[in-house]
Amino acid sequence: MDGLHIENLSMRFDLPNGTHVQALKDVSIELKTGEIMSVLGPSGCGKTTLLNIVAGFLAPTGGQVRMNGHVVTGPNAERGMVFQKGALFEWMNVRKNVEFGPRMKSMPKRQRDEIVDHLLDTVGLGDFKEKAVYELSGGMQQRVALARCLANDPDVILMDEPLGALDALTREKMQGLVLKLWKETGKTVILITHSVEEALLLGERLLVMAPRPGRIHKEYRLPFADRGVEADLRDVKKSEGFAETREEILSMIWEMEEEIMGRSETAA
Repeated sequence: MDGLHIENLSMRFDLPNGTHVQALKDVSIELKTGEIMSVLGPSGCGKTTLLNIVAGFLAPTGGQVRMNGHVVTGPNAERGMVFQKGALFEWMNVRKNVEFGPRMKSMPKRQRDEIVDHLLDTVGLGDFKEKAVYELSGGMQQRVALARCLANDPDVILMDEPLGALDALTREKMQGLVLKLWKETGKTVILITHSVEEALLLGERLLVMAPRPGRIHKEYRLPFADRGVEADLRDVKKSEGFAETREEILSMIWEMEEEIMGRSETAA
C-alpha cells in the first residue's frame, strides 16, 4: 500500500490540573505519491501536531499513520522535515550541513559530494558551499534546509511554516523553488502555513482545519500549484478562481476565529 495514510488520528494532551486538550480528533487523509498538500486553519487547530505525528516525533493517542504499508512509530529518513527556522548546524558550513544525512548513512565521500553539489546547484547555492551558516540570509538558510532534507532522499517532505519568517520578496522566490523541487523530484509534500495565499499557491490539495478539537473542516482540489510550476506566481494570483477561493477561505477562517474569541469571552 504505497503513499501516506492517516487513519482516524486523534491526539489528546492531559494537563497537570486534571483537564485535557483534544488537539486532534478522527483525522483521516490519504496522500498519493507525488501529491503536494497545504494545510491551514486558525491557531490551535492542530496543524503542527498533525505534522509532528506524521514525522514520528509524537505518538498519537488514537488512530495511526501508515507509510508505504507500515505503521509509523518514530522518525525515519523516509520522512524529511523542514522547520520554520532552518534548524541548521551552526558549527558546520553549508556543504557539511547538506551532507550530514548521507554521511550518517556511511555513504562514500565521492557519492556524497555528487549529491551535495547537485542539490546546492539546484537551490541556487552552488557558490556558497564553504560558507558558514551565519553568513547566509534567512532565505538562503532555508534553501540549505531544503537541500539537507532532499539529501536524505525522503519519500515525504514535511514543511512546518518554512517560509513564515521571510520577507515578502524572498518568500515569493522560495514558493517558486518549492514548486520547482516538488515537480522535479516527484516527492510527496505536506506544507503547514498560516497564509491563505501561500496555501493556494502551494497546494494541489488544500485542507482547512477547524479547532477544538482539531479536525478537517473542508478540502479543496486546486489547479494553482501546477500553474505555478511554469508561470510567474504573480500571474497565477491573477488567474481565474484564485481571488474568489482566497476570499472564501479567509471568510471561513475568520468565522472560526470569531467563534474561538466568543468562547474565550464566555469562559472569562
